[in-house]
Amino acid sequence: MDFRRLLQTALQRGASDIHLKAGTAPVFRIARQLHPAELPPVTEEQMRACVAELLPAHLRERFAEQHEADFSYAADGIGRFRANIFQQRGQLAVALRHVKTAIPAFEELRLPADTLRKIASSPGGIVLLAGAAGSGKSTTLAAIIEHINRTARKHIITLEDPIEYLFEDRQSQIEQREIGLDTASFETALRHIMRQDPDVIVIGEMRDAASFMAGLNAADTGHLVLTTLHANSAPQAMDRILDFFPSRERDPIRRQLGVTLGAVICQRLLNARAGGVVPAVEILRNNSTVRKFFEDDQLDQLSAVIETGEDGMMSFNQSLYNLVKSGVITEQEALAKSTTPQQLAMNLRGIFLDESRRILAST
Repeated sequence: MDFRRLLQTALQRGASDIHLKAGTAPVFRIARQLHPAELPPVTEEQMRACVAELLPAHLRERFAEQHEADFSYAADGIGRFRANIFQQRGQLAVALRHVKTAIPAFEELRLPADTLRKIASSPGGIVLLAGAAGSGKSTTLAAIIEHINRTARKHIITLEDPIEYLFEDRQSQIEQREIGLDTASFETALRHIMRQDPDVIVIGEMRDAASFMAGLNAADTGHLVLTTLHANSAPQAMDRILDFFPSRERDPIRRQLGVTLGAVICQRLLNARAGGVVPAVEILRNNSTVRKFFEDDQLDQLSAVIETGEDGMMSFNQSLYNLVKSGVITEQEALAKSTTPQQLAMNLRGIFLDESRRILAST
């Protein structure tokens, strides 16, 4: 197996991901679908050679103990990849995701640019990028960082596992730190980060109570904290955070979050009519109403305040509605990806209801 040629072939075919394991042909993910490559099955010897080439020296001992490793891989003249090596049924397996070199602007990503520019210019608070794996969180996060980089004189420090997009200093100064290579762990880096004079702190992923508390405390002292979280909606993201903590600790954390939260941007990727994918977004921004819901433990009301559209807020159904009406996606695709497809179907017929199910408008 010519590994470089395999990578080139995958990118030429428009693959976002490459999967390798012994006994089967390489598999490419193209337009969100898996396609076996027209190549011979990968042998165990080829897998060992592939892993030996990919695995960084600083992760070899950890991989020998834990049987899995995340890292970034740069193939000269081809591109950068987010790599994961793991074992299945006692054999080696590799998953590679292509990381595009150019950092797209909000408009290129079909994101609500005006609202995201306002969120990116926030002087402090926590901004959460939420969504399932592969929903485009990292790309949107990179677009926010690059917007700050181009428009403001800030000191930005990122903590990533692994580094994906590479940034060049423009108006801002950026340091990117990879877990395991530049620092031992998120916890270690976060203990020292306040002594490094940051304005913006990027935490690759909120994984536990310790990382969240460090981010919360940084936001409390006037820093802008950007991070990602696995959640399917903005309200669910709040539940996920509170689940990091024992029940007896959740009330003070909830109230503190109500003060420090800047915004939640939740994404889902959809198939576009013209090919490729496009994001549907749900946006929650903090305001006096949202803070009151946090204070009064009424997080079940967040969906209702999102639907008001205040301050650029937007529900998934509102985003899906706009994408259908602008001809970007089909109605079938929108209904398949909606959490409440019956409500969306009514909206697409011109019927809109408030929380008490009263008809607000009918066209």
